[in-house]
Amino acid sequence: MRDRTFSAFLFDMDGTILDSIAVANRVWSQWAEGHGLDPAEILKVMHGVQAVATIRRFAPAGIDAVHEASLITEAEIDEVDGIVEIAGAKRFLEQLPPDRWAVVTSAPRRLAIRRLEAAGLPIPTVLVTADDVANGKPAPDCFIAAAEALGVAVSECLVWEDAPAGIAAAEAAGASVMVVGATHHHEMRTPHPVIRSYHRLGLEADTDGRLRLVDIDETAA
Repeated sequence: MRDRTFSAFLFDMDGTILDSIAVANRVWSQWAEGHGLDPAEILKVMHGVQAVATIRRFAPAGIDAVHEASLITEAEIDEVDGIVEIAGAKRFLEQLPPDRWAVVTSAPRRLAIRRLEAAGLPIPTVLVTADDVANGKPAPDCFIAAAEALGVAVSECLVWEDAPAGIAAAEAAGASVMVVGATHHHEMRTPHPVIRSYHRLGLEADTDGRLRLVDIDETAA
């Protein structure tokens, strides 16, 4: 990636720039148990996907998926203890020009802002959420919308993702992908480069504003 430049960076939120897995798992496990469902099966696939889509996939017939999703959102908004930045994310994000990055998440806007604030991360100028697109990840709509809002081609963007649905969305959009493996317990099989934290990542901007990743250790040397 250090040999390439990009017009903008598009970041997924949960698992990519902040860690909210413990909170999300608790809330979703409580919901699953309340409906007689196996939490383990839901937790395997719910990360990176809009809540309403997960509910429609697993809930018993007759459930109002939109209402249930709103209840889950409120529970997640109420419970933010333990949400932290992925190591080095705040420093890295604060280096970026405001018009060169966005957060693209499957969470609703209120929840996204709540979690970014809880993790102490900056709120981006462009924030694309579940409220802004009809088709969530793995559809590419969210990343295309973010690139358009920044005024750049999505094919010139680097998407930062941690979940299979988000990676598939970025690939479908035609963007390059950096996988963040900070919250993965096992090595992820992917053709894309993987980082465990943002600690060694620095940034350079070309004269035309294009972004290039640099190794902080090499820069200091």
